[in-house]
Amino acid sequence: MNFSWLLETDSKSLRSMNGSRRNSGSSLVSSSSASSNLSHLEEDTWILWGRIVNEWEDVRKKKEKQLKDLVRKGVPHHFRAIVWQLLCNAQNMPIKDQYSELLKMTSPCEKLIRRDIARTYPEHDFFKEKDSLGQEVLFNVMKAYSLVDREVGYCQGSAFIVGLLLMQMPEEEAFCVFVKLMQDYRLRELFKPSMAELGLCMYQFEFMIQEQLPDLHMHFQAQSFHTSMYASSWFLTIFLTSFPLPVATRIFDIFMCEGLEIVFRVGLAILQMNQTELIQLDMEGMLQHFQRVIPHQLDSGPDKVILAAYQVKYNAKKMKKLEKEYTTIKTKEMEEQVEIKRLRTENRLLKQRIDTLEKESASLADRLIQGQVTRAQEAEENYLVKRELATVKQQSEEASAQLEQAQKTMRQLQQQQQPHAKGAPRYSEESVLQLEKELVQARLNEAESQCALKEMQDKVLEMGKRNTSLPDDTNVARLQEELIGVKLREAEALTGLKELRQQVRDLEEHWQRHLARTAGRWKDSPKKNTLSELQDELMSVRLREAEAQAELRETRQRMLEMETQNQIHSNQLRRAEQESRCLQECVQTLTVQNKDLHMQLQEIKRRQAEIECKSKEEVMAVRLREADNIAAMAELQQQISELEIQKEEGKVQGQLNHTDSSQYIRDLKDQIAELKHEICCLKGQRGLANPPTFDGIHIVNHYVRDDRSYQSSDEDGVKDPILQDSQQRSGGRIRLRPNLPDTDSEEDEEDDEALRLSVPPSSKSTTV
Repeated sequence: MNFSWLLETDSKSLRSMNGSRRNSGSSLVSSSSASSNLSHLEEDTWILWGRIVNEWEDVRKKKEKQLKDLVRKGVPHHFRAIVWQLLCNAQNMPIKDQYSELLKMTSPCEKLIRRDIARTYPEHDFFKEKDSLGQEVLFNVMKAYSLVDREVGYCQGSAFIVGLLLMQMPEEEAFCVFVKLMQDYRLRELFKPSMAELGLCMYQFEFMIQEQLPDLHMHFQAQSFHTSMYASSWFLTIFLTSFPLPVATRIFDIFMCEGLEIVFRVGLAILQMNQTELIQLDMEGMLQHFQRVIPHQLDSGPDKVILAAYQVKYNAKKMKKLEKEYTTIKTKEMEEQVEIKRLRTENRLLKQRIDTLEKESASLADRLIQGQVTRAQEAEENYLVKRELATVKQQSEEASAQLEQAQKTMRQLQQQQQPHAKGAPRYSEESVLQLEKELVQARLNEAESQCALKEMQDKVLEMGKRNTSLPDDTNVARLQEELIGVKLREAEALTGLKELRQQVRDLEEHWQRHLARTAGRWKDSPKKNTLSELQDELMSVRLREAEAQAELRETRQRMLEMETQNQIHSNQLRRAEQESRCLQECVQTLTVQNKDLHMQLQEIKRRQAEIECKSKEEVMAVRLREADNIAAMAELQQQISELEIQKEEGKVQGQLNHTDSSQYIRDLKDQIAELKHEICCLKGQRGLANPPTFDGIHIVNHYVRDDRSYQSSDEDGVKDPILQDSQQRSGGRIRLRPNLPDTDSEEDEEDDEALRLSVPPSSKSTTV
């Protein structure tokens, strides 16, 4: 590239340029930094860049391509600060005045920034010492930006870019340049919490690999080696963490001039240079190759990789297209995520409802099982009570038999006392022994009866407690028969009890009378006294036996009552089980109905969707038919205007030829009236809610075809089947005479045959 317009070979010009450079206000272009041992080429480069800096606006506008080439060759170290500010237009930013105020404020990201300061360029002399000047200014710039852009705040990768800027310029200028980079160079989108721009860069870079390095892309796919695993740091730090600092700085020069395009180019160039080695490695080997081998390949300098980078194909239009595709894909993914969230919410609600129904079902099953167990226990207890009741009945029958035997004995004794009342009583020893045996037996029976009575009372109390715990039956209609039976048994028991008590009272009265009669007669001899005592004791035993019999009957009565209540509660339990089964059947029926209704709802929705589609299709068909009708009406109006013109021409010709044209004019008027009538019919059809079937397209095509054959012969018109049919249906013909010469009538008839207008009296299509 010829830059003779910038180079001055005259020594006087060179001295004046050096003087201007020494007098420049920029400290980076001062003469103190120049060495006396610089070569001629270096002096030319310094002179060139000094001229560019001094005439920046003109160079940027007029020689932009040459400026890009110079930047690609590298910006001199001492010019980088001012050139970077000029490239990103960060010289006079208003935010520079706010920097000192921002440092006085407190940022929520201060702890994170302090934690990562030591990790930024840990081997560089400017940043490696703790609490050094480099770490302090880096903290200040990162803190100030986190306060300016609270959405981005602080991201670890951005500290490397700020550190590189601080190596070249003071912190205020570095802050302004960093703000400009974040705003104008897509870095802010890269460092947002969502990192959507980084995903876009990965998508575009992967497409470039697939297009230009298909073999390497297939190997990456086979090894599941994603682009973000090695290329994300390239875009976030502009190769500052991947390459040596001199190489990364050269790439950063081009980035300041051209933007992120250089990152795509350099990344693809690196992959091209290492394609052969990468294809032979697995995932772990490729990661180690990117971390250890590739950085050392560029120790010799960046010129090789930059030259290879500009051999890479980069299509800006295709990148824009890929950006649109990526945006579309992400939009669909967001919609799918929203739908997935909605479905998950519905699924969670359905699971909660299922859990609730399962708990209710388990509770009902537990209650049913508990009821069955309780019923089985009660049935077993019922069986035991019935067995005990049978035993008690047997004992009661035995006691009744003994009571009858005792009554017989009492009657015998009474019969024996009657003759002794007249004379002195005489008892034998055998009768005394017999009375003693009966007395012992009666006492034993009495003891057994009392034990049985006590047991039965306990059973009755227990059954009473159980019966009280059972629910009351509210259904009186079902218990009427049981109630009648219970009342009958109760009346019988009461009657028997009354009779028994009356007998006991009679026996007591009889015994008292007997004692009163025989009070002073048995005091004569010991035998008589002993016999009388035995008789008294026997009577007492018999009385107690009678009382025990009465209590036994009362117990039996209570047992009957308890059996009745037990039967009632058994009926209640059976009815409760029936109701439970009915409820379960209802639940199953409702579940089935719910499923059916759900299916019906889905079917109705599907039908509704089909109906909507059909209605849309019908609306479109109606609109098409309306358009066809409008076109047909326009054609008919055009035909009317042509006929009117022909009518006027006919009038003129008739006047010129002095012929009678009244018939011709009447025919034309009739034809015009018929065409207007047909237009009215078409308008009426458009106004209908459900228009009849009308093929307007055929009419238009028919008119076009007729227009083409308007000047053809009559024979050609007859060959057309549609025209022939319309001629057959037409009620009459109208002869047109555009040019009527003064000839005979035969020639007029031949001319009339050459051009005819057929108007069917009642048809939907008109043939001209």
